[in-house]
Amino acid sequence: MLQKLKQDLKNDLIAGLLVVIPLATTIWLLITISTWVVRLLTRFPRQLTPFEGLNPLLVDLINLMIGLSVPLLAILVIGLMARNIAGRWLLDLGERTVQSIPLAGSVYKTLQQLLQTVLQDSKTRFRRVVLVEYPRKGIWAIAFVTGAMTATNGLAPKMLSVFVPTTPNPTSGWYAVVPETDVINLAISIEDAFKVLLSGGIVGPNLASAVPPERIYQGGSDDRPVAQISLSQVNQNLVEAEMQLSVLPLDEDC
Repeated sequence: MLQKLKQDLKNDLIAGLLVVIPLATTIWLLITISTWVVRLLTRFPRQLTPFEGLNPLLVDLINLMIGLSVPLLAILVIGLMARNIAGRWLLDLGERTVQSIPLAGSVYKTLQQLLQTVLQDSKTRFRRVVLVEYPRKGIWAIAFVTGAMTATNGLAPKMLSVFVPTTPNPTSGWYAVVPETDVINLAISIEDAFKVLLSGGIVGPNLASAVPPERIYQGGSDDRPVAQISLSQVNQNLVEAEMQLSVLPLDEDC
């Protein structure tokens, strides 16, 4: 019972953050821009405090407690609304209103997608972290395994569905199907992989030693210009790939 309550509170908090942070950031940007324009024409009145006569340290402590508890409760309430049908309808209406504003809509949508990628439970989407050779042989990129496929005849190698995200915005990227033998498994968590992507490699584990020496590309017979590859060879490769993919059912376990 206690574990279920903790999980519900966690889900409410995450759902609330996904709603509040993009909206609050968008509103903050709009207020900042508007303030620059009307700064010479208007003044904001000084805040009235109901704690006159109390010890200044006590007043600061009360203000700190209120400043922490009120936003937290508001986020939990909004998260609870986001997980219910009636509240979800109201929030969708508010989101559509914000997205209809030219500048605010794009900012809100970008922040929302980024936070959904970072905060939501990635275990339901990404199975593990791997390195794939992309965009060319000898260059390795971080990718997330999203599924696996095996051939019904058992002759073709096991194929992996991978998502190769971009940096520093991992909400976009490329989908690819690659042989499992062509990837390198990384012993890092999904969260550590996102740290590397969001920081452009500044923050996170060192991946230089992850590539075995025998997998480091030294060049060789495959270094031929594209013009030297015969059309018949390209067609043969395409036919073989189509034959393999046509018999690749989805495998839930990878």
